[in-house]
Amino acid sequence: MPIDFTNKLVVATSSSALFDLSESDQVFKVDGLSAYHQFQVENEDKPFKPGDAFDLVKKLLNLNQMLEQDSVEVILLSRNSADTGLRVFNSIEHYGIPITRAAFCGGESPYRYVSSFGAHLFLSTNPGDVRQALSQGYAAASILPSPKAQTDHSWLKIAFDGDSVLFSDESERIYQEKGLEAFTQAEKAAAKQPMRGGPFKPFLKTLHQLQSAFGNSEACPIRTALVTARSAPAHERVVRTLRDWDIRIDESLFLGGLEKGPFLKAFGADVFFDDQEGHCLSASEHVAAGHVPHGVVNETTS
Repeated sequence: MPIDFTNKLVVATSSSALFDLSESDQVFKVDGLSAYHQFQVENEDKPFKPGDAFDLVKKLLNLNQMLEQDSVEVILLSRNSADTGLRVFNSIEHYGIPITRAAFCGGESPYRYVSSFGAHLFLSTNPGDVRQALSQGYAAASILPSPKAQTDHSWLKIAFDGDSVLFSDESERIYQEKGLEAFTQAEKAAAKQPMRGGPFKPFLKTLHQLQSAFGNSEACPIRTALVTARSAPAHERVVRTLRDWDIRIDESLFLGGLEKGPFLKAFGADVFFDDQEGHCLSASEHVAAGHVPHGVVNETTS
C-alpha cells in the first residue's frame, strides 16, 4: 500500500543545511571530486558537526513525540552519491534524528524531488537549487550561516516576512517602482481586498493545521510571527488577508522600517524567512535566517 503524506507537514533539507560540510566542501574545491570521495569514505564513521538547520529539524521532528503521532516528516535531499552520502546517514544515526527517506543525486540538483515527496518546504545552502524549487511553486529558502542558529527553548518558533514571502509581491512592486507614498495609498485603497498568496502560504497553512492539532493555543509548542517593515495604515490589509485565509499568526510586528534582528531575538525565532538578503544577513546576527529569492527585489539582483 502506498505511503500517504496527507495531513503531514513535510520538510525537505539538503545535507549542507542539516550538517556543517564546510571542511568537505573545501576538499572538493581544492582537490576535486576523487579526493572528496576518498575523504568521505575515510571519514564515514566520523559524524559531521550540526549545521544551521540542525536545531530547526530536531524541533520539527520532536513535535511527533508531543503529538504521539507522525505528523512531521523530514526528507534528506543531497547532491552526494549514495556512496559518499553514507557519512550523512551515519551522522543522522549518530545524533538520533528520525530521518529515513532520502534522495542522493550524484552531483545533480535534488530540487526535482521536492514535488515527488510532497514537501511543503525545502531548505538548502545552494541558492540555485532554492530558486529552482521556488520557480516550481514550492516554499524554499537558502539557510545563511549564523552564530546564533540554536535557541535555548523547547518551543518551535518560526517568523516570516510578509510581502514576497507569505504574500505575493504585488504591493512590493508598487513600493519599489513608485515609492512609499504610492505604496501607502495603494494599500489604503485595497485594505479590504485580500492579497494573493506568496510561496510560503501553503507552508504556513499546514503549520497552522499542525498548531490546531494541539488544541488549546496556550499549550501549543508552535508559535509563528509576522515580522514586516509595514506600519499603519498598511497593516489593515495584512490583518484582513490572514482573516480571509483563516490562518492564525500568533504575533504580528509592524516595524515601519526598523531593523528586524533585535525583534527576532526577542521573539526567540528558530528561523526567519525574508525575501531581501540584506534583512537576512542582519537577522542572522541574532537568529537563523533563510533567504527567499522570490519577487521583484530578487528580479533586479539575480
